[in-house]
Amino acid sequence: MIQCTLPRPGRRSRARARRTSRILLSLTAMAALLSVDLPDAMAEPPLGVTAEAVPDAAADRVGALFAGGLDGGHFCTAAVVRSDDRNVIATAAHCLGDLEGTVFAPGYRDGKAPYGVWRLTGMYVPPDWTDGQDPDDDIAFATVAPVDGREVEDTVGGFPVAAEQPGDATVTVVGYPSSGETPLRCANGTTLFSETQRRIECPDLSGGTSGSPWLVDGALAGVLGGYEGGGTVPEVSYSAVMGDQAVELYREAAVSD
Repeated sequence: MIQCTLPRPGRRSRARARRTSRILLSLTAMAALLSVDLPDAMAEPPLGVTAEAVPDAAADRVGALFAGGLDGGHFCTAAVVRSDDRNVIATAAHCLGDLEGTVFAPGYRDGKAPYGVWRLTGMYVPPDWTDGQDPDDDIAFATVAPVDGREVEDTVGGFPVAAEQPGDATVTVVGYPSSGETPLRCANGTTLFSETQRRIECPDLSGGTSGSPWLVDGALAGVLGGYEGGGTVPEVSYSAVMGDQAVELYREAAVSD
């Protein structure tokens, strides 16, 4: 077998190697300094901490529900979900009563609706909620009219819907307190309060956050509502577990005939 031996580096080669090493060390040090000095704008708050939701693709799919236009004050939260006709939003059933004058403003911030104001045209509410306001059925869907010939999902996108999540799933909640003009975001682990109700500890999710999407890995697994209308204190919130009836209701709203 013929052996091939690489030539030993001479002084010039060793000098080049030292210079290259110094350059790499300098670049590494510069990167470390930049990572320290530059603010991490995309850093997410720790679990269980509520903060203002930064504008991004997910937050833009969440919006506030208003009575009679933006001047009417927002009273609940809703989110765009995927559908055949690209016009469906999800919210809590207790947020949907008389649709007359109710509008949805995705991405709403500081009095402005950057993606338009979308009029609700129909609603899909569980029969058990309509008949007896069963907290296990406090989830509903609604359709919205096009704006300038465009559907809402074509404008901001939509969340997929994912039922049967584990009881200890980590959930991200995005919603609009009635007292504020920007959305809040909080992520935390959840527990099953009962077989049909999920519980999360997140501060400051006060009135107006009803209907906020509960997102697991970017998919809607429930909405803020259910037990005690979603909770009587802002530190603890609830969501009805999305079961077969909720999935069937979603299909009714989302799938074209």
